[in-house]
Amino acid sequence: MSDAVERQVPDLGRPAVEGMFEQRLAEAFAALGTFNLAVFGKTGVGKSTLVNAIFGRDVARTGLGQAVTKGLVYYRHPDGFLGVYDSEGFETGTAGNVILDGLHRIVAEHGTKAVDEQIHAAWYLVRWSDRRFEQAQAEFVRALQGLGLPVIVVMTQVPTRDGQVHPEALELAGYIESLGLPMAPRGKVVLTNALADPFTGAPVYGLQALLDDTYQVVPAAAERALTAAQVLDIGRKKKVVDGIVNQAAVIAAGIGATPIPFADAALLVPNQVTMIARITAAYGLPPSRSRAMAVAGSIILTGGATMAGRYAVTSLLKFVPGGNIAGSAISATVAASLTKAVGVAWAKVCEYALSLAPEQRDAFFQGHEVTEKFLSFMKQR
Repeated sequence: MSDAVERQVPDLGRPAVEGMFEQRLAEAFAALGTFNLAVFGKTGVGKSTLVNAIFGRDVARTGLGQAVTKGLVYYRHPDGFLGVYDSEGFETGTAGNVILDGLHRIVAEHGTKAVDEQIHAAWYLVRWSDRRFEQAQAEFVRALQGLGLPVIVVMTQVPTRDGQVHPEALELAGYIESLGLPMAPRGKVVLTNALADPFTGAPVYGLQALLDDTYQVVPAAAERALTAAQVLDIGRKKKVVDGIVNQAAVIAAGIGATPIPFADAALLVPNQVTMIARITAAYGLPPSRSRAMAVAGSIILTGGATMAGRYAVTSLLKFVPGGNIAGSAISATVAASLTKAVGVAWAKVCEYALSLAPEQRDAFFQGHEVTEKFLSFMKQR
């Protein structure tokens, strides 16, 4: 929003800010697009367990399923930014050939469509305890690469002890790598264990390596959706959010280049609303809860029934260096500092929400705790 438009914004009450939040949240989630992953492997190889470990959700159980070809179902999670092609009951041989025929059609059709409708990566899963890798499996991997899909070969349920991988798993991985298969991105098998085994003591293993390899093969246009969808690497989310906050601070400094009277602090609110919406989307918090988040955000920026400009002066500016200065105007520096403080505090609210179980998260955004947490993080800053 331009500086001229921003300066036309009057002091905003809570209903107006709620409506603005809902609109900006919808725009932010839509801008993420969709990361589409295809997962292949024999029955019992652990597809759902691995997907759940990386993305924090069983897409096949919670998503909307649509059969796209025989033996292959596309699940679109309600959040919108994650889709999974699942080969339920897949075995090599005839069934694999049928799936490949269908995939050929899907890839050909999607190649002419928007990037968020394409398949961005394929995981081919091998269970270490099978202790074998058949010729048909090798041919399937080559066929996937022939369709233009980057294929990451993943060994699942690999036991480790004291940081050492089971020697037979290493031996099987070495054999697969010796076949010269077109395995993305490094020609190596990724060894993983998605679920800790309390009986044997085998810990979760290799998930970060799998996620890193997946990032290396996806197109840049799908990275935002992948970052929002994955729950394993919070650091990647923080990096994106840092960029969002810094951009918003620059815009705020421009708004405050001609000092803003304290009573007109609402001029900063639309930019801050956009920032908070983009932060929320970057962390992948459920857009299905956008109404609750809009209410929470509006309370933060309007102080409930009070007006945004007045609240910004009396409540938020006191947390910002220079915010209590004598005078009657908010400078570019203070405007940028206030906006950055709001962004950082909201990011911490999102990180806290991600640490909660889904049902606890819903209650968090629908209650008063979200405002208390936000103000607590502002004070810490």
